[in-house]
Amino acid sequence: MLMFSSAFAFRLSPRGGRFLRAGLLGLCITGSSHAAVEGWLHWRGPFQNGTSPETGLPDTVEVGGRSELWTYDIAGRGTPVIANGRVYAFGYRGEGPDLQEFLSCLDEKTGKLLWEIGFNDYLSDTVYNRYSIGSPTVDSETGNIYLQSTCGRTMCVTPEGHVVWDLSLMERFGRLTFPNGRTGAPSVDNDRVILHCITSYWGADGPARDRFYAFDKRTGELVWSATPGVTPQDSSFSSPVFGWNNGRRVLYAGTGCGNVVAIDSRTGDPLWRYRISLGGVNSSVILMDDRVIAIQGKESVDSSEIGRMVAVKLGAEPASGQPGPVDLDVSSELWRNRLTMFTSSPILVGDRVYQVTHTGELACVDTASGAILWEHKLENSQLHASPLYADGKLYVPMISGKLYILRLKDDGVETLDAEDLGAECIGSPAIWNGRLYVHTKNRLHCFGTGSPGHGMVSGPGAYDEPQPGPLSQLEVVPNDVLLRPGEQVQFRTVGLDAKGNRLGKLPPAGFGKFIPPTARVRTEVDGDLTVAGLLTAGDRVSAGAIRAVASGGAAGTARARVLPTAPFAEAFEDFALSQDSTDAPGTKFAYPPLPWIGARFKWEVREAHGSKVLAKTLDNVLFQRAMTFIGPEDMAGYTIAADVLTDGNRRMRSNVGVINQRYIIALVGNAQILEVSSNHDRVKVSVPFRWDSGKWYRIKSRVDIAPDGTGVVRAKAWPRDETEPAAWTIEVPHRTAHRQGAPGLFGFSPQSRYPVYVDNVSITQN
Repeated sequence: MLMFSSAFAFRLSPRGGRFLRAGLLGLCITGSSHAAVEGWLHWRGPFQNGTSPETGLPDTVEVGGRSELWTYDIAGRGTPVIANGRVYAFGYRGEGPDLQEFLSCLDEKTGKLLWEIGFNDYLSDTVYNRYSIGSPTVDSETGNIYLQSTCGRTMCVTPEGHVVWDLSLMERFGRLTFPNGRTGAPSVDNDRVILHCITSYWGADGPARDRFYAFDKRTGELVWSATPGVTPQDSSFSSPVFGWNNGRRVLYAGTGCGNVVAIDSRTGDPLWRYRISLGGVNSSVILMDDRVIAIQGKESVDSSEIGRMVAVKLGAEPASGQPGPVDLDVSSELWRNRLTMFTSSPILVGDRVYQVTHTGELACVDTASGAILWEHKLENSQLHASPLYADGKLYVPMISGKLYILRLKDDGVETLDAEDLGAECIGSPAIWNGRLYVHTKNRLHCFGTGSPGHGMVSGPGAYDEPQPGPLSQLEVVPNDVLLRPGEQVQFRTVGLDAKGNRLGKLPPAGFGKFIPPTARVRTEVDGDLTVAGLLTAGDRVSAGAIRAVASGGAAGTARARVLPTAPFAEAFEDFALSQDSTDAPGTKFAYPPLPWIGARFKWEVREAHGSKVLAKTLDNVLFQRAMTFIGPEDMAGYTIAADVLTDGNRRMRSNVGVINQRYIIALVGNAQILEVSSNHDRVKVSVPFRWDSGKWYRIKSRVDIAPDGTGVVRAKAWPRDETEPAAWTIEVPHRTAHRQGAPGLFGFSPQSRYPVYVDNVSITQN
């Protein structure tokens, strides 16, 4: 089910003189009718490796000089993309609670604003304005633009600025956020747009893992998700690189668990992984012939050395009928060297790789042997930005704010220019049509000679699909759905061969409910499912799998959740406590409701303080902070209430509360306050409230939105055994208010020391 959000702003060209709060801007448009899309469509360029054949590019640039064709004032940390005369940039502006990220559309020739969509940060732990560390991506077929915001807001937008589809990965799939704010860029492969993030979802996807999600680029329906790695040590914004291997379409990327992974791009099946780091692999990889080249900047997995560049041999696949991924060993390495970099990606020029290291050297590496041919000192450090190669030159932005233009030679480089752009450069450059684009923390710069470029290429061109083999498996679309009671979804199937290639005519498939043999919670989704795949959701909170089987035995599965909207209540008394808790030895527990997002492993239903309650677990420090969503992301105008309690002592108490429309309303133990927050650097307001550990309190909250988009978050708290006070304990105005958001529960146990408890949750419509 698609969610159309209205929590964003839409800005028309200044010539129009209007600024609209888009309450009904989520238009369902299935695509744009445009001529062939030409431009720099992805941050890595037409060949996925940071290079272009374009010539006629500037040797020098000057801020404010003749070579600066225009600038646009918006802070950014990513790479703009260019398509059919328009520039699309990801940036941010504003202060405090009213800071917003923007997708801006500019005229390529003049830099004039054509349209702009703004959207809030929410429920994230992003700090120090680490926003827009990512990039839009343009689809070469439709011209539509895809973007993932820092907190996981993901949308598809037409070149005219109309929203095709829009979803919140956090509330829909349990996407986690991190203080570093690294987001990366979507990737489009054929008819899918693929996103990379860490999620804690439901069922088998409950554990926090680095995952890849493939959506239908036109509808936003999930086609597949992949979990190729293990427990992550860091978030990774490594963008997938695509290629063909042994008749199979494969994506390659680094992950937050320190692996380089290969995944079938058509099915999402993990093929292999090779762990090279005890930390994350953030840089994007280089694909060349029979190898994938990657670099990392943390402690290496088989030594105490920091950092390494490796070349890994392609071709590994699971044995027939066996699940992947295959864990590769060192025998799969073709070479390694000592280069170190955590976030800047290498580029490929001929048979050489160029890499900027964390200590500011530019290194040249032979792709056949891995030998470091030469190194050239630029500065003392580097972060994020990757070089770009075109016209015989390297364009290298540095964290200091300098842009280096270097002419390549066999044994080194000649410095043509080193221009100070006046602010940090964290994003990589882009080029198109004789122009060079660099986004700094102050503004977007467009440099050029004034002449059009030559030899421009938008991409490697169309490829011929392999001739498919016999039917081997079914793709069920949508692959994961969220429904309210009474809502319907029609599942459909696509036939695939053993390598994920699509077949033509498909034999009829029959649908039925399905409990995977590995399921820990053996439940079915509530509702009526026809043999033709039409599911009508029932009334119960439920989740389960759907299976389609074709004649001949080919099969595929999908998943479905049912979550009611207001009114809704949960007191946990009907849960059977039959599991042995590892978090609290000797205690029996029940898993929380299966369709609640981010609940499993973070919460258990236990007997405590005289009744069955939801208790936060303490055995995993990664989950010391728990946000659990218990409703659809497009809910609005509701009141949520819950009983809450924490253990602890005078020196340390935990925090506990509820989530209402992307605001957390929590009792903060150590501070003795009632707090409203959405991001602690953006929206964070509190009032004193004395409360004791070991005692039940009730929290109640509602969010009221005015027609102009402003809002007020209202909340109250009181001892549960006392009468509810008439007045609100706290009222927090927010000028750019969140207009919608899933209800949820919040718990934070510092250092995983003391649990929190929740009971008697209720949601009512205002």
